[in-house]
Amino acid sequence: MKKQHLQKIEDYLWEIPRSYNANMHVPARVYALEGLIDAISSDRSLDQLVNVATLPGIMKASMVMPDAHEGYGFPIGGVAATQYPDGVISPGGIGYDINCGVRLMVSKMRYEDVADRMEDLSKELYKQIPSGVGKGGMIQLNRKAMEDVLIKGAEWAVDKGMGSLEDLEHIENHGCLKEADPATVSDKAKQRGLDQLGTIGAGNHFVEIDVVDQIFHEEAAGAFGLQKGNLAVLIHTGSRGLGHQVATDYIRLMVNAMPKYEYKPPDRELACVPFSSEEGQQYFKAMCAAANFAWCNRQVISWEVCKAWENVFGSYSDCPKLLYDVAHNIAKIEEYTFNGKMEKVIVHRKGATRAFGADFEELPRAFRHIGQPVLIPGSMGTESYVLVGTNKSLELTFGSSCHGAGRRMSRRAAKRQVNAPGLQEQLKKQGIFVTAGSFKGIAEEAPVAYKDVNLVVETVHRAGIALKVAKLKPKAVIKG
Repeated sequence: MKKQHLQKIEDYLWEIPRSYNANMHVPARVYALEGLIDAISSDRSLDQLVNVATLPGIMKASMVMPDAHEGYGFPIGGVAATQYPDGVISPGGIGYDINCGVRLMVSKMRYEDVADRMEDLSKELYKQIPSGVGKGGMIQLNRKAMEDVLIKGAEWAVDKGMGSLEDLEHIENHGCLKEADPATVSDKAKQRGLDQLGTIGAGNHFVEIDVVDQIFHEEAAGAFGLQKGNLAVLIHTGSRGLGHQVATDYIRLMVNAMPKYEYKPPDRELACVPFSSEEGQQYFKAMCAAANFAWCNRQVISWEVCKAWENVFGSYSDCPKLLYDVAHNIAKIEEYTFNGKMEKVIVHRKGATRAFGADFEELPRAFRHIGQPVLIPGSMGTESYVLVGTNKSLELTFGSSCHGAGRRMSRRAAKRQVNAPGLQEQLKKQGIFVTAGSFKGIAEEAPVAYKDVNLVVETVHRAGIALKVAKLKPKAVIKG
């Protein structure tokens, strides 16, 4: 699909009307400044967005955020809500890495005081946090422990001394979806996760040490504990092999089940079933369990960050504190207003972050009056952002925002174009220490492979669905 098929509504909003395709139940909307539209329309993102608009029970519109790019079934950056309880649920609207997400830890340590220790910290983090394809960690779960993780989420790690009860208040859903049922997770999925807690994997996953470079919203920054010149830690990973296997298992199940519900999607990758069906309920419970595994994983990684901090700086007590942890590949049951009445819907977020505004009761008291932190990683070598959600997002985007910069180049193309040793040396000269398991990983995640995160963030800021609070700049990056 080309740019000319889009109708411009606002500087930051475009629409593909229902009349474009007779099978669309709702229009398709694109949140993006004009400078991003060419990149978004260069792959199948918009065609996938139109396909999503044909899903049974879809409400209001199918949407993509400004970091959109082609995904499996749904575009990455996609948001869609279906009617509860009989609208469909689609694994393609969540993704293979269930509850891939981001957490931010904030420090009172000044970068200028420890700038000469960044390379040491980078190496120590790499030592403490296993990374790479299939890489296992120090924690070896037995079957009973695995079931406990799938039920309890981040609380399991806190119970083992890897964090505090206060941490749970600073995680979306307090780090646990109560609908999780380990019985719906296959033995193969459980087996794949037995040694993967506390690991980041490969791809675009990372642990990054940043410095708070700029403050845009003084009140929110104060409530979040962000101070210019201080260090912060971004952690980006998900449910690892366990979540991937859950997605694989249930996509296969739904493909076989769809004829029973007389549904044939425009793309096989959009396999789906009614949420209220036996298959829909099984998948949702398994997805919740995988999401809990991911929250536990990021909690364990935070503990490993603190061990590295202590080994380099000599004090565990100075370890950064958790600001917030958000999922960006997940389905949730939420309530929104339609025609003046509150209704439950099944919100699919795939490469999209929850962005709720002030007075949301789940938030910690310290920033409940401000709104939810929204964490937007850039790419290796470029800035990242902390935003704050707004109540306007509830009206426009089912409480959703972008989740990152968004790829503009495939991993294969990046490997062809990028000289990884040269990039690593170039970043070092800029004061950014990259430690990775392979040059392949560095090349695939080079800044040139991603959209301009500044334009992405500016889009959601102008739309009013999430407002800029602070800009972070990387100083040390750990990758698989």
